[in-house]
Amino acid sequence: MFTRVQFADDIEPLVQCIEETPPSDILDRTLAHLRAGVPIKTMLTASALAVTRSSDLPPGHHGGPLHPLAGLHAVYHLAERLEGEERFLPVLQHVVLSNKHIHHPGMGPYMLPDFEPIDAGGVEATKEAFFAAANRGTINMADHHFLWLWQNMPPVEALDILLTVAIPKNVMDDHYFIFPAFTWRGIECIGQEYRATLMRPAVRYVSRLPIAPGVPEIDAIIDEYQLMTRPLRFHTGDDETAAIGRLGEALGQCHMFSDIPVMLAQALVDGLSLAGTGEALSIGAARLFLRSLTGNPMDVHLHTSINLRRYLLQLDGISLHNKLLILLLWHTGPEVRSTARRLESTPQPNAAAVAALPYRTQDELLEAITENIYQQPPIDWATVSNLGQLRAVPEVKIPVHLAQQYVNFGYDPSALIARLASIVCHDNFTEMHAFKHHQAIVEEFANTRAPWNLAHLVAGVQAAAISFGKDMGIYEEALELLHA
Repeated sequence: MFTRVQFADDIEPLVQCIEETPPSDILDRTLAHLRAGVPIKTMLTASALAVTRSSDLPPGHHGGPLHPLAGLHAVYHLAERLEGEERFLPVLQHVVLSNKHIHHPGMGPYMLPDFEPIDAGGVEATKEAFFAAANRGTINMADHHFLWLWQNMPPVEALDILLTVAIPKNVMDDHYFIFPAFTWRGIECIGQEYRATLMRPAVRYVSRLPIAPGVPEIDAIIDEYQLMTRPLRFHTGDDETAAIGRLGEALGQCHMFSDIPVMLAQALVDGLSLAGTGEALSIGAARLFLRSLTGNPMDVHLHTSINLRRYLLQLDGISLHNKLLILLLWHTGPEVRSTARRLESTPQPNAAAVAALPYRTQDELLEAITENIYQQPPIDWATVSNLGQLRAVPEVKIPVHLAQQYVNFGYDPSALIARLASIVCHDNFTEMHAFKHHQAIVEEFANTRAPWNLAHLVAGVQAAAISFGKDMGIYEEALELLHA
């Protein structure tokens, strides 16, 4: 017989509280803990451990531990940007989502077993044993072997092994890449003590289907442009600014996403660094997102996945081959790929519409942006048969145009970011997607050179307008408790 995973005495009671509290009481109970002094990092750690131990991965990518773990990084940093008890709101959203999945009949009851690591005969042999298990889809054996790898090699090199399986599967579902990478970033926030345990769902998820055979057209591009054998520059500098801007703008005007990897490969051959190429792709992703007509608030992977890719490109220990695949496969995820079918034909926002707006001060513009997001028309869900095909309502353009005016005037970016931080806390429809997109635009704005970084702030407003109002029940209930 097996026993379930157990945690240290200082956090086990809090984990059990999240697991065992009925969903109807979890908001009250969590707020009481936070008000009693439980640190936000501790609460998020307990939430992550609870959803890892007591909810199962369903066949798709919604439910179980996937989105709570992938959202850890965003929630942690979002709480840092908020003030007073408002900083509790994203934490409450995280705990409620974890508790919901634990108690949902599609994901529970479930217990993560306390597995023994299995050594197949040293690091190289155990790596091959893991690959063999993943190739067969035998997730338990893959899990056993990977627990041993975490203990016996540098963690980032173990992550590289996991990504070797995950990255090619991006073409089947973006989450094969997003889940392990975002979970890794979440662990960076809350601490490494439970790394092996918190990564187990990602290992099991990535291993549950046979290894993808690769993407022949991308392998052919790598070979044709000799990207594995020619000397490549890794880090960027001021000398790359003009080239990054040109490539970013060209990517943002792209209509055939299949052209993107060739454009990136040619840039590398012409001497642009891996980091600079990633920055250009970030600019392109922001431009494409602003051209997107999607009304699905979960279609944010253009931004969140390039944000992850840029992070991994800077990470020592990730192999060159995986870094090249990270760049060249960006466009292949189904949720990115589908955007190509729903694009405005011209750059957005519309410059003439922005120029026609009346002058407003910074404070007036912030209020106008906020009010127009809050006044987005509700969705008639009876008419929606496929969320992925939902188109944005024309009213989404109003706050987007106002946001473009805001950045054109050179107003304070931090004030707009702070306002968006408060707005995205309303969302409990997208299973952390709104939070992740917000964090991505904050990081991409900070890590992209001017003036191209401004597109990320405008994209943040567009995403907030699309996601606002879909389901805000948890926020509204939490607000009542906070003001009681």
